[in-house]
Amino acid sequence: MTKSLLLTSFATWRAYQKSNSSDDLLLETLKTRSLPMSLHLLRQLPVNLPVAQGMTIAKLEKFQPHGIICCGMAESRTQLTVESRAVVRNHVLHTTINLENLIAGLSITEISQDAGRFVCNSLYYAMLNHLQQHDPDKRCLFVHVPVLTPNNREAIVADFRSILKRVTSTES
Repeated sequence: MTKSLLLTSFATWRAYQKSNSSDDLLLETLKTRSLPMSLHLLRQLPVNLPVAQGMTIAKLEKFQPHGIICCGMAESRTQLTVESRAVVRNHVLHTTINLENLIAGLSITEISQDAGRFVCNSLYYAMLNHLQQHDPDKRCLFVHVPVLTPNNREAIVADFRSILKRVTSTES
C-alpha cells in the first residue's frame, strides 16, 4: 500500500511578497517525479489560524494520510528548518518524529526549537494537538522554508524530498 502525506503551504501576508517560499517549495517538489508516496496538497492557506486550522483538519479527515507536513516561509532563515515543537501559552507540544534521524546527512537542513509566534507556530500546535487527541500514531512536522534563490533551490528541494521519504518510512 502506498503511503500518503498531506502537505500544506501558506499564502503571502505582506504586500511586497511575490510568493510564499513554502508554496514555491511544494511546486518545485512536484516538478520532479518518482516520489514513493502519494501527496495531497493544501496550498496557500490563508494567514488566519481558525480558517487554516479548519481547512487542514478537514483535509486530514478526508484523505487520512500517513502524516502531515505543514510548511511556512521564514524569510530571515538561510536553511530549511524542521521544528521540534510548538508553544501556545507556555504549553509545549513536540513532534513524535525523531528529528536527528530525519535530518541525518542532509546538506541544508537543521532542527529548530522556535516555530515562531505567528500563524506557523499556531497551526503546528493545533495539528499536533488534534492528532494527539484523535490519531496519535499519525506523524506531524512543520518545516520552515527560507526564500528560495538560484543558489539554494536545488539543495533545499533535494533535502525536502528526502524528508518526505523519511517521514513515510518506519525509521524516523
